[in-house]
Amino acid sequence: MNVEVERLSTGIPEFDRLLAGGIPRGFLVAVTGEPGTGKTIFCIHFIDCGVKKGDVCIYVTTEESRDSILRQAAQFGIDFQAAVKKKKLLIIDALMGLEDQWSLRSLEVEELLDKIIEAKKALGYGKARLVIDSLSAFWLDRPAMARRYSYFVKKVLSKWDFTILAVSQYAITTSDAFGFGVEHIADGIIRFRRYVRNGVLRRYVIVEKMRQTPHSLTMHEITALDGRGLVILGAAKERREDVALPAKVMSKLAKAKAEREKILPGREVPEK
Repeated sequence: MNVEVERLSTGIPEFDRLLAGGIPRGFLVAVTGEPGTGKTIFCIHFIDCGVKKGDVCIYVTTEESRDSILRQAAQFGIDFQAAVKKKKLLIIDALMGLEDQWSLRSLEVEELLDKIIEAKKALGYGKARLVIDSLSAFWLDRPAMARRYSYFVKKVLSKWDFTILAVSQYAITTSDAFGFGVEHIADGIIRFRRYVRNGVLRRYVIVEKMRQTPHSLTMHEITALDGRGLVILGAAKERREDVALPAKVMSKLAKAKAEREKILPGREVPEK
C-alpha cells in the first residue's frame, strides 16, 4: 500500500525536483558544508516559502546577528522584516546576547528548546518550519556530546510538528566531530561543497540522504544571485578527479602492467 508523503517545498522549485517535491513533513534534515557554500541562503529560502504558505516559521541564528539575517534575506529579495512585523516569523538571536524576549543568553541546548517552544506558542499551533543555523554551535566546547544533543533536540521537537533544517558547519580546519551528531540522527542530509576550478570558486550541492524519497543522486552546481537567491545551474559534469584512482594505486597498476607486458606469450623478453 502506497502512503502519500506530505512534502514541504524548499522555496526553490529546481531543488524541490531533486527531492521528489520537497522535504517530508516532520523531518530533521542536516544541512552541512564548509563556510560560504550556500547553507544559510538555502535556509532563508525554506523559511520564506513557509511564511508565504502560512506556516509557523522560526529561525535560530547562532553565528550571525538577527540584523545580519534580515539584511541577507533582503539582499535576495526576501522581506523578513515585514514577516517579523506581521508575526509570521520569529528570529531567535543566539549570538549577540541581547536582553529581548527572543534572544538566548547562553548556548545551552535546554535553553534553546525552551525558547523554540515558547516561540511556537507565541506564533500559533500547527505545521511549523524551524531553522537552527547552526546546531553545531551548541557543542563547540564539548564535541563528544554532539550526537546526544542532536538526538535530544530531535526527540523533543518531534512532538511539536516541526520540519527542521539543522545546519552543521564543517571546515578542513576542524575535526570530523564538529558536525558528527546531526548527520547520524538526521532523516536527511543535504551537503554543500566548494571547489576552486581554473581560479574560480564554484559551489555545489548534493542530497546524500532523504528517507521516504527517491531523491536525485547527482551533484548540482549552484550560485547565489542578488535579488534572486540560490540558483541551480545544472548537474555537475563528471570531472577526472571524481573518478581517478589515488596516485599510489595508479603507480602500482602501471608497474604491474609493465611486468605483464614483459612476459606475454610470443613476445621476446629484452636482454638486460
